[in-house]
Amino acid sequence: MINPEHILISLAPRHAGNIFSGRKQIELRRRSMNVVPGTIVWVYVTLPIGSIVGCAKIAAVHKSTPNALWRRFGAVSGLTRGEFLEYLDGLEEGVVLVLEDTEMLDQPLSLDALRDIADGFNPPQFFIRLGEEHPLFDTFSGSSPQFRSKFEGVAPILNQIQAMC
Repeated sequence: MINPEHILISLAPRHAGNIFSGRKQIELRRRSMNVVPGTIVWVYVTLPIGSIVGCAKIAAVHKSTPNALWRRFGAVSGLTRGEFLEYLDGLEEGVVLVLEDTEMLDQPLSLDALRDIADGFNPPQFFIRLGEEHPLFDTFSGSSPQFRSKFEGVAPILNQIQAMC
């Protein structure tokens, strides 16, 4: 089996909270991310939280008109109809990522810890792929013993991340 791709997105605390409480089962996007079902989505929650708090798996990707997306996914969007349609205002087509298997970390991975792991890390504005070339790759993909020993302070978090992958 091929290992899934990992991506990192930034969300406001309200939206992240709704995902992990089950009220929000989709992520709404204004443009395509070129991701496939099975992709692991790591959720960075913006300040004042400033941490990666958990992940979900993309079950499906849908592109359609804003009204069609609202009819199909509005009830699981965590948004009001007005918020949903305002977010997609001016677009002919929006994108919905259907999320499943959401899981929160026991302890969030803070912005400071992320910057210790990946010097100069800045949370994504849209999203980033955590491919082999990315400094956080080892964090999310079966890291080496040398990597683990370098970051002993966050070892329990890294162990949980590895178990979730």
